[in-house]
Amino acid sequence: MAADRSVFILLTNTGTLFTKMIQGYTRAPYNHASISFNRELSELYSFGRKNPNNPLNGGFVKEDLKTGTFSKYPNTTCVIYELRVTDREVEKMKRVLQLFIRKDKKYLYNILGVIGIALKEPVEFSNSYFCSQFVAEILERSGIKLWNKLPALVTPDDFRQSERLDLIYEGKLSEYDPDPLTNPQ
Repeated sequence: MAADRSVFILLTNTGTLFTKMIQGYTRAPYNHASISFNRELSELYSFGRKNPNNPLNGGFVKEDLKTGTFSKYPNTTCVIYELRVTDREVEKMKRVLQLFIRKDKKYLYNILGVIGIALKEPVEFSNSYFCSQFVAEILERSGIKLWNKLPALVTPDDFRQSERLDLIYEGKLSEYDPDPLTNPQ
């Protein structure tokens, strides 16, 4: 398998009340996962707040580092991983992603799924995901299986533990420089 392309997994901690509640249980440093198709993170997708000012309205989102939720929390910390994939795997991921984009209003945030992780029981509803479940689903539907578990049981910390992912940055999200020459790890 020729690995000639990459996708990027962004894990973040905004420091919000919801993040602190999850962190109280998981003890993990990052509790939100997103996927990007470029190092600049300009094509960044996840399940989270649809409106930065309303934590109760969640669903499928195209995240924006400059104007979205992350801009509201300038002290957001993060870790960014690179996953080397083939052109064919990227094509598959983008096809799966298009299904979400075409029906973006139809998707809800799977808060019960987050509780299911705590109980070690997958809670799945059609058209309902939480962030790491969504990223794992995109990968799995594209033939990339990083773990031997259902996407509904994948946590952001599972990405940190994957040996297939290469760390490219850790620190404040606002200080991330996508240029690999100025930001070597």
